[in-house]
Amino acid sequence: MKLQIASIVALIVCTGLSEKALGVNQQDLEQLRQSSTCPRCDLSGADLNQANLAGVNLRGANLRGANLSQANLVNADLTDANLEGAVLKSANLTGASFTGANLTSASLESADLSFTGFLGANLTAANLLGAKLYFTNFRGANFRLTTLPVGNVTSDKPYWWSSERVIPKQCNKFKAGTTRGTTCYTQSEEVETKK
Repeated sequence: MKLQIASIVALIVCTGLSEKALGVNQQDLEQLRQSSTCPRCDLSGADLNQANLAGVNLRGANLRGANLSQANLVNADLTDANLEGAVLKSANLTGASFTGANLTSASLESADLSFTGFLGANLTAANLLGAKLYFTNFRGANFRLTTLPVGNVTSDKPYWWSSERVIPKQCNKFKAGTTRGTTCYTQSEEVETKK
């Protein structure tokens, strides 16, 4: 009997601590609601379903596991934000910036990604099924095991459109030499040119 009571108390304490550790910072949430700017805020696990966050500044914010389904994030700045496991299903992300953002295992299913920038973003295992892509910039993004809009899943190998090559022979027909950010650029070439 004492063992059962101790187990229940331990379970309640652990559950309470884990919810507090993963819960959204209420001050940060209030700041977001009042000012539409909350850089580096902790909004992990926040329920922002159908929220109007057009033009919001969430640079470097922690939105891990947040629910942003059907949210309006038109022209939002999510540069370097952590959106790991976030749900952005049917969200309007037109013109948003996800430069350097972590979208590992995020769901962007049926989202509008028109004119959105994912420069250097991590889209590992992200779900883009049915997403609207119109002038979307994925330069340097990581597409490993990513579900593409048509349902295909990418492999875990680097792709030809990546801005950095593992082996110089992998360059495609556009020979741009050692210019940083081109399809034939490699770090090893830069090291060799500096010698």
